[in-house]
Amino acid sequence: MDISQIGILIFGCSAVWFVGRKERWMRYGYILGLCSQPFWLWTSIQHEQWGIALLSLWYAYSWGQGIWNYWFKAERN
Repeated sequence: MDISQIGILIFGCSAVWFVGRKERWMRYGYILGLCSQPFWLWTSIQHEQWGIALLSLWYAYSWGQGIWNYWFKAERN
């Protein structure tokens, strides 16, 4: 098991778990999900899985939207 798999395991699994929690804890899942994306991108490029590389960029954008909505936008309201 290399570092990218460990990063995906730790950040990816915890992100999904936190997003499934109540509102107070949900917002932390988006940060953890965004932290997992460099590991996904690295391993997909390393193994020439270009579709997964593009998908990981889309996921990064989506996790970023969650951060925007639950951390920055929520503070403005």
